[in-house]
Amino acid sequence: MENNLKLSPPWVTYVSELKALFGEDPDIRIEYRDDTYEVKLFVDGADKADALSELLPAQRVYGNVVFSTTVAPANGLETGTAGLIEKAFKGNPALSDIMCVPTPFGEMQYVMFRKKVVQYYNDELCDPHGNVSTLYEDIARDVFGDSDVFFCTDVKDE
Repeated sequence: MENNLKLSPPWVTYVSELKALFGEDPDIRIEYRDDTYEVKLFVDGADKADALSELLPAQRVYGNVVFSTTVAPANGLETGTAGLIEKAFKGNPALSDIMCVPTPFGEMQYVMFRKKVVQYYNDELCDPHGNVSTLYEDIARDVFGDSDVFFCTDVKDE
């Protein structure tokens, strides 16, 4: 009997999430090298590259491994988070809308992703089934980490 068990480190899930969020974007090419603990996003368009470089954490720590995320080209553009997300997702079919809603406590920013279940193979030990079925909003929360915007799924019919 052949054993098909395959294990990968936890940062492989992060790379899969990046590919799920940005893999259909014609302006972004993602390259992952497991020997250097690094993922690179090659982005057409300085605005989009700058926005992604501000939004994505440059490093993530997984136990004793420091995993790096590099965006090229990047020029260090400073803008509000919603504006950065709008630039980062320009032309990406995953994004539905960005809404800024005034409240008594200030403006609340909502990033609306289109309604779609995203599935990718995941061989991390914490996933007993080997597949992840989730929504763009869940992936965005994990990829972007702490943010002052709310990630939502669009409920409009497409």
